[in-house]
Amino acid sequence: MEQGTVKTAAIIGGGVIGGGWAARFLLNGWDVRVFDPDPQAEEKLAPVLAQSRRALPSLTDVALPSEGRLTFCDTMSEAVDGAIWVQESVPERLELKRKVYQTAQAAMSPDAILASSTSGFTPSQLQGCATRPEQIMVCHPFNPVYLMPLIEVVPSPATDLALVEKAEGILRSLGHYPLRVRKEIDAHIADRFLEAVWREALWLVKDGVATTEEIDEAIRMGFGIRWAQMGLFDTYRTAGGEAGMRHFMAQFGPALQWPWTKLMDVPEFTDELVDLIAGQSDAQSGHMTISEMLRARDDNLVGMMRSLKANDWGAGAVMNAHEASLRAGTVLGAHLDELEDVSAPLLTVRRAVPLDWTDYNGHMNEARYLQAFGDATDRFMEMVGCDAAYIATGGSYFTAETHIRHVDEALAGTLIEVRTQVLAGAGKKLHLFHEMYDGDRLLATGEHFLLHVSLETRRPSDPSEAILAALARVSGAHADLPRPDGAGRAVGQRP
Repeated sequence: MEQGTVKTAAIIGGGVIGGGWAARFLLNGWDVRVFDPDPQAEEKLAPVLAQSRRALPSLTDVALPSEGRLTFCDTMSEAVDGAIWVQESVPERLELKRKVYQTAQAAMSPDAILASSTSGFTPSQLQGCATRPEQIMVCHPFNPVYLMPLIEVVPSPATDLALVEKAEGILRSLGHYPLRVRKEIDAHIADRFLEAVWREALWLVKDGVATTEEIDEAIRMGFGIRWAQMGLFDTYRTAGGEAGMRHFMAQFGPALQWPWTKLMDVPEFTDELVDLIAGQSDAQSGHMTISEMLRARDDNLVGMMRSLKANDWGAGAVMNAHEASLRAGTVLGAHLDELEDVSAPLLTVRRAVPLDWTDYNGHMNEARYLQAFGDATDRFMEMVGCDAAYIATGGSYFTAETHIRHVDEALAGTLIEVRTQVLAGAGKKLHLFHEMYDGDRLLATGEHFLLHVSLETRRPSDPSEAILAALARVSGAHADLPRPDGAGRAVGQRP
C-alpha cells in the first residue's frame, strides 16, 4: 500500500471468512466497508476483530499501520462504491454468488478487483452472468485469514491478467502469500489435499483403526510440523538422503501399489458414523470452549510463524518481506543522512508486544525489555552506518554494560515505542539511553555502554570515519537535551 494513502476494501458477507478478510485489511490501515444482511452481522464480527487485534500485531517486529475505519453498510451498492477491492464471502451457492456480482458490478469501479473466497467454484463458473467477467477472480484464503499467509489466486481465461497482478501486489502488501493456480480445477490446490486426508481419516475412524484424537496426534506430533516448514516434496526429498528425490521415489515408489489408503472410496455418511466421530471429538476437546480453542490456535500459529520468521523460512519469509514494506519510507527504515532533524531522541523501535513476550504475571517478561532495548541499539547502529555490510568488513559494537529500569507494566498487544538519546559518542565509546513508552506513559529505560571492536582481534578499535561523523552529528545535537531521569543511577538507588 502506498505510504500515506488510505484505501478502501468492501467485504460482502461478514461471517468467519469475511470477518477475517475485514480484519486483515483493517489492521493494515485500509478502510473497510462490510455488507451483510444478517441483523447480527456486527455482533458476530466483533469477536473475530478482537482475536485479530490480539494476534496479528504479534507477528511483526514493527508496528502495523494505524487501523482503518470500519463501516457497516445498509446496501451492497454503498459498500462497493469507490472500493479498490471487493471480496465476496457469501455461502457456497452459485446462483447467490452470481447475483452478488451483478449487483456489485453495477456500482463498483471497472478497475476494482472483484474476488471470491470460494473453496469450490472455479472463476469460469462465477463469471457466468457477469457484466464484466474479466474483473472476477478467485482469491481463496485459509482460516484464520488475518494470520494465515496463503491466498490461492485463480484466474480464468477471461480474467484480466493486469488485475490479477494488481491483486497479487495488494495481497503481498497485506502480508499474504499469493499462490497463482495455473489451471482452473475444483477446490483449487490446498483443499484437494485436505479432502484426501479427510477421507482417509473418516475411514480410519469408521474401521476402528484410530480415534479422532489419535489421528490429530499423528498429524500434530509428526508430519504436520514437517509440512508447516518444508511442505510435501521437500520433506520427501530430504527423506531420500544425499541422493534426494530420485532415491526416495525408487525406494518408496512400490508402496503406491499397496493398499495403504482408501482415497478413491468414501465411507457412507450414516447417522452412526456422524455420532461416532462427533462423540470422539467431544471427548477429545469438549473440555474447552470454541473461544478457548481459537485463542490457543492463534497463540500457537503466532509462535510457530515467529520461529519460521527468525530463520527467514516459509511463512516467516513472507512476514519478513511484509515487515520490510512496513518500514520502508518511515524513520524505522531510514539512514541518518535521510533525516533532516536529529535534535530529539530518535525513534528506534515501534512495535506491539507479542503474545510470547508475556510471563506468568500477564505482563512483558523482563528479558524481553532487554530484547526491545537491544533491538533499539541495533537499529541505532544501522542508522549511523554500523549495518550488516559494515560488520562484514570486520568492525562492530559490543555492549559492555547495561542498566534497565522497569517503571510501568506492558501487556501483550501494547504498542511500544523506544526513543534513543546519545549521551556520548566519540572514539571507540558509545553511550546510549533508551526510553520505552506506551503513548505518553513511560514503561522502562535502558542505559547501555558500548565499545567498538575489531572482529578479527576482538579488541577495542576505532570505527570508520563515516560512523564517527554520524555519531558526532547526533551526539552534538543531543548535547543540548536535558540529561534523562535515571541516567547513571546505580541499581536500587532511589530518585
